[in-house]
Amino acid sequence: MRFRSLISLLFLLFFTSSAYARFVSLHPSSTSLISDGIDGGSNLDGGSGSVIKTVVSAPAEEKEACEQTYGFMPCTKTALGNVFLILVYGFLMFTAATYLSAGSELLLEILGPGIVGGLFLPMLGALPDAMLIMVSGLSGDAATAQSQVSVGMGLLAGSTVMLLTVIWGTCTVVGKCDLRDSIAVNNQDTKGFHLNDSGVTVDIWTSYAARIMAISVIPFVIVQLPQMLGSTSGRHLSVLVALSLSVLMLISYCVYQVFQPWIQRRRLAFAKHKHVISGILKHLKQHALGRLLDDEGQPDEHVIRRLFETIDANKDGHLSAAELKALIIGISFEEIDFDKDDAVGKLLQDFDKTLDEQVDEEEFVRGIKHWLIQAMGGAPSGPDAGPRTMKFLDNFHVQTKREHALLGDNENGENDEEGEGGEVADPKWITIKAALLLLLGAAIAAAFADPLVDTVNNFSAATGIPSFFISFIALPLATNSSEAVSAIIFASRKKIRTASLTFSELCGGVTMNNILCLSVFLAIVYLRGLTWNFSSEVLVILIVCLVMGGFASFRTTYPLWTCFIAYLLYPFSLGLVYILDYWFGWS
Repeated sequence: MRFRSLISLLFLLFFTSSAYARFVSLHPSSTSLISDGIDGGSNLDGGSGSVIKTVVSAPAEEKEACEQTYGFMPCTKTALGNVFLILVYGFLMFTAATYLSAGSELLLEILGPGIVGGLFLPMLGALPDAMLIMVSGLSGDAATAQSQVSVGMGLLAGSTVMLLTVIWGTCTVVGKCDLRDSIAVNNQDTKGFHLNDSGVTVDIWTSYAARIMAISVIPFVIVQLPQMLGSTSGRHLSVLVALSLSVLMLISYCVYQVFQPWIQRRRLAFAKHKHVISGILKHLKQHALGRLLDDEGQPDEHVIRRLFETIDANKDGHLSAAELKALIIGISFEEIDFDKDDAVGKLLQDFDKTLDEQVDEEEFVRGIKHWLIQAMGGAPSGPDAGPRTMKFLDNFHVQTKREHALLGDNENGENDEEGEGGEVADPKWITIKAALLLLLGAAIAAAFADPLVDTVNNFSAATGIPSFFISFIALPLATNSSEAVSAIIFASRKKIRTASLTFSELCGGVTMNNILCLSVFLAIVYLRGLTWNFSSEVLVILIVCLVMGGFASFRTTYPLWTCFIAYLLYPFSLGLVYILDYWFGWS
């Protein structure tokens, strides 16, 4: 269906392309006549026979202003005609983004999240924006490029602002669940639009993504330093320094993304082990009637030794791997799914200091005392410490559950709807299909980026509206629409895991704008010797990234009221650029 729509659009573009007409008319006499083949050549000297006059006609304004891209793409001088072309080219860029997104997902299905998720997906997601930014600064001579480069900056700022405001707020609304103990309850939405008791919860990795996003604005600050200091001599150098830093940050970000799945698995394995520790301590507390601490608030060795005797089934003075596994199986771990043999291995690492593959009584006592001190977390001891064992162990268990949940474990080990962990039916065909989708998407983006930039400038000339505002509002809708729709669909599934994927994707998209697209932009400015005069645009990017990035960096639950912060930042950003540019003359 998508290919059929694409072919139809190409035919539409071909048949609507401008052409100059030849009008044929009958005229009795003229100095520029040709024979009609009836009365002979005498009629060329003014004879009475009928003649045919050819007149070549074309509107003067089209001759002056309408220049066809590639020699056949349609062009127009009117505002309405350019609106139509913006819609057509915008749809084609949306189609390119859709193909790139679909191909990326198929490739991720085959090769996994490492190199594909870290290198290809972020770059391919930012490819349409990068294409538009590139052509906006490569067209014509330096003067033409300087006038058109505002389209690229408008797209860069508009994409960042749209993702962090309109799309962020919408994902919060559609993904909201009931909040219980400041954590969203999966698939439960009974609070309606309650501003405090309804919202979304994300994992800790989303907070890390938000921090990276906030850090990614540093090149903007560097390139803006000469303007901030009122200097004109160091502007070209600041562009080079910012370009070098943004490229370095791009490489570092990709490397981090490649290794991030491994880091996440290690953190999750540790959280599961901590969960096992919490479960065993709760189990021992029940069998010790809550008296794991003595009256001074220290681990009670006498009680711990008696517990060892109850676990030592064969009474040989040692706990074997089989006895530890029986202990773990006997404890109900309903909240998590984990490998019991792996858990036994980690317990032996904690307890077995003699490396004889079993735990004696002294090792057991030392290990449990260490766990209890870890669970107390430095809580003050006192004469009422014994009865407090019930409270601090419960708090430790709740904290462990929350930490495990925020690490984004796949609930109960099930495959989510997004298809992770499933078997691929035909890897070879899916790889070919992914490659074709990626090539087609890249080809469409490359082919229609230049006509879209030209059309935006033509519409700006026809209406008097600055091209920056057109690209700020309209172009992100085309280049980021598939990413936005994907994020909203994920958020609507109303799970902590899918909400985490949603907001991590938004933060990652902005990060790639700030380093990849900015790298392209700075390279054009530096190589073509253009002037960097985008102070108001940079300020808007800084404000939006730091506000939303700072907010998401230090919290994992977004109550519903936070969507209003995101929504209000969009008109604020647009108004701020207008005021600074046209009232105060910032550059």
